[in-house]
Amino acid sequence: MALPIEDYALIGDRRTAALVGRNGSIDWLCLPRFDSPACLAAILGTEDHGHWQICPEGPYESERRYVGASAVLETTFTTPTGVVTLTDLMPRGDGRADLVRKVRGVSGTVHLRHEWLVRLDYGEVLPWVRRETIGGEKVITAIGGPDKLILRGPRLPVATDHRHDDDFDVHEGDELVFSTTWVPSYDHLDELGDLEDRIRASIDDDADWASQCRDDLPHADVVRRSLLTLRLLTDEQTGGIVAAPTTSLPEDFGGERNWDYRYCWLRDAALTLGSLIEAGYTDEALLWRSWLLRAVAGDPEDLQIMYAVDGARRLPEHTLEHLPGYADSRPVRIGNAAVEQRQTDVLGEVMIALEHTRRAGQDHDDNAWALQRVLVENLAKTWQEPDNGLWEIRGPRRRFTHSRAMVWAAFDRAVRAVEEYGLDGPVEDWRRLRDEVREEVLTQGYDAERNTFTQHYETTEVDASLLVLSQIGFVAGDDPRMLGTIAAVEEDLMRDGLVLRYRTQSGVDGLEGDEHPFLACSFWLVSAYAAAGRTDDAHALFDRLVGLVNDVGLLSEEYDPVNRRMVGNFPQAFSHLALVQAAFHLAGPVTR
Repeated sequence: MALPIEDYALIGDRRTAALVGRNGSIDWLCLPRFDSPACLAAILGTEDHGHWQICPEGPYESERRYVGASAVLETTFTTPTGVVTLTDLMPRGDGRADLVRKVRGVSGTVHLRHEWLVRLDYGEVLPWVRRETIGGEKVITAIGGPDKLILRGPRLPVATDHRHDDDFDVHEGDELVFSTTWVPSYDHLDELGDLEDRIRASIDDDADWASQCRDDLPHADVVRRSLLTLRLLTDEQTGGIVAAPTTSLPEDFGGERNWDYRYCWLRDAALTLGSLIEAGYTDEALLWRSWLLRAVAGDPEDLQIMYAVDGARRLPEHTLEHLPGYADSRPVRIGNAAVEQRQTDVLGEVMIALEHTRRAGQDHDDNAWALQRVLVENLAKTWQEPDNGLWEIRGPRRRFTHSRAMVWAAFDRAVRAVEEYGLDGPVEDWRRLRDEVREEVLTQGYDAERNTFTQHYETTEVDASLLVLSQIGFVAGDDPRMLGTIAAVEEDLMRDGLVLRYRTQSGVDGLEGDEHPFLACSFWLVSAYAAAGRTDDAHALFDRLVGLVNDVGLLSEEYDPVNRRMVGNFPQAFSHLALVQAAFHLAGPVTR
């Protein structure tokens, strides 16, 4: 049975990532990309669906930390007979993927168990496993279809009924290094090479990157870890930013709200980019802008809300019947049918992010502006159509207030591009449309009787997405309508002091079951409080939310405050970027 979600930590090489449990078991790993089929999938089933575990035999206590400002995880196991550390990392590098595990004896003697159980294609395919010699080194290889996994180490486990396991003593001062390397199955390696230089380079690169982060922020260490996590979720070659490295970790334990988040949502990526630029990281802006140009090239009417890491468009959704799901939550899905949805808000987030790149002094790109013009001009023709909203509602399309406010933001940023940066465009038309959209939202998306904006035009329900209206400049943070919206969210959507996305009981999303407070929404409330002048409330809520991160500073999508458990895909970019944004709103603009 998989561990509680909060008992996992993330390691990665900025092409893919793995989840490591506090019990020393790697229960999720897709190779060689974030959206590749998993070769270790125990988190969605059992150990027999693939895991790689190194841990003490018998009773132990474990404690974890990241080594400095890096993606290197160190777990310390304390047993009655001694102490060992297990260091896990994925060095970056050379077109292949390596996962390295170092065992070091700290004191006494510890008897360890080592199990390496690879199952390809999300735990369904038993690979051809054999012993080989590569460059004079004895290794174990697991081969199936396009994949070859190579296990190296001073002690190779023995095969027993398709399992490879071993046990051995580690004494004080001992150091044993194991690694699993992915290469294409047709690749005939002559040498495996030395990992040490790549390991050191990866650690130094992380430290150099993290040292550039602002330190005048509340809970600066947690903010820095969030930024490092967002970086880990960014493909360093393509520039694609995934929403999470996992699929089907449930929003409702035992329910159907299980989705594949290993893709690049334009909205999430744009918001992540904004957070990185605000923190001073501008190189990522150019990388993502190039990804955007490639991904959305062509007819603006073909714009999708999400793409694969490499910009591929087809993400068909289907279920994996052989996996029982995390906490028996089914179906387990790969792919995401939301790719076919209309979400009108997306262009607003993209335009805001690209304005951030201009404000950060990035070189102007004629192609980037040409793309923005085409997309805005297409929006001018289609913005009045109903959509599925940012929550990917699978019920009927609606005229969602947040979506229309983001339409306003798209036209507003287009106008600013002309007025402030001298770019070319039909600014008079865009001003007229901006004013038209604003008037519509203020009349049809606002409930004057209750003094609150509404989820969509045909309801009096509220939605946490309304909290961002002040962040995007649609209304001032202390506007009476915004203050009334905050009050309505507090009254309708607060559960144990945290914020729900919306009331699922309204039936708007067309799904069975309930969900838990959505962490990004709670951080949005922090930002809304700050903009409204409720500074003490903002700091108090931010302090509470930061207290929900796990022992290594990571957040999932949602949180169950009753059982004090993380819920949903993990770690979640949306949660971490909202944390970063809230910290910036509390700290105020940077002074340089």
